[in-house]
Amino acid sequence: MEILSSRILLRPRDPGRSRRFYRDVLGLAVHREFGPPDDPGLVFFLGNGLLEVSGRAEEPPGRGMSIWLQVRDVAAEHDRLREAGVPVLRPPEREPWGLIEMWIEDPDGVRVVLVEVPADHPLRRDQR
Repeated sequence: MEILSSRILLRPRDPGRSRRFYRDVLGLAVHREFGPPDDPGLVFFLGNGLLEVSGRAEEPPGRGMSIWLQVRDVAAEHDRLREAGVPVLRPPEREPWGLIEMWIEDPDGVRVVLVEVPADHPLRRDQR
């Protein structure tokens, strides 16, 4: 299988609330907007991936779904998001594998994991 492009499709219970969360609270940049102006679908940039928030679901997404977002400074995002009223499930903490992770949830309970790769982590070193 040759993958040419990919994106996460999220069908929220309240699309407007989820669009505001990802666009206004998290501050994700919009890649594309489509559909009716009063209820558009939005596709957000996720670094080298995309998140599409469109359509409507009667039930929230599965509890096993998570969105992993690498950020430059988890502590700064922790402070900013707490100030914006986003409930923090778990504050920034260094994991046994060396990454610093913080957990929040979107309005439908989808876990969003914010991750910082410390300067001394193997992901930051040239392995050649």
